[in-house]
Amino acid sequence: MNNYQTQQLISVAMAIIYQDGKYLMQLRDDLPTIVYPGVWGFFGGHIEAGEEPEAALKRELIEEINYPAEQLIKFRQNTAGNYVRHLFSCPLTVPFSQLELKEGWDLKLLTLAEIKQGSAYSAKAQANKAIGDIHRQIMLDFISVEQY
Repeated sequence: MNNYQTQQLISVAMAIIYQDGKYLMQLRDDLPTIVYPGVWGFFGGHIEAGEEPEAALKRELIEEINYPAEQLIKFRQNTAGNYVRHLFSCPLTVPFSQLELKEGWDLKLLTLAEIKQGSAYSAKAQANKAIGDIHRQIMLDFISVEQY
C-alpha cells in the first residue's frame, strides 16, 4: 500500500452509559494486540457486515456486561484515523451490581472528577489507570452538552 491509498474504515458502536451523575467505563485488557490496552474506555465494539450501529451496540452490551440497553440515543458520529465511531448514550437502569463483566479487566462508574483528571483507580488492577484520550475527550464533549 502506498501513501496515496486509503485504509478501509473500521466501524464501531460505543456507549456512554450513565447513572446518578457517574459514567460506566471498561478497563480494557492490558494486551499489546488490542487497541487502547490497559486504559479505561467505552463498552461497545465492531459493527458486523450488514448490521446497524444501534443493533451492534445492543449486541455488544449483552456480550460484554449482560446489559439489555433499551433506550439508546445517538450522540454523534466521529471519524478519527481509520475508525468511524457511532456514539450512543443510555441510562444504566439496573443496579451496578447486576452487571456481569464478560470482556475487559474491570468496570467502574467513573465520577466527573476522574474523567476530568484523566484517570481512575481500578480495584482489580490495583492501580490508577488512564482514560483513553479519545474516550476522555468524547466524555467531556458529552458532559458539556448535557445530552440526557
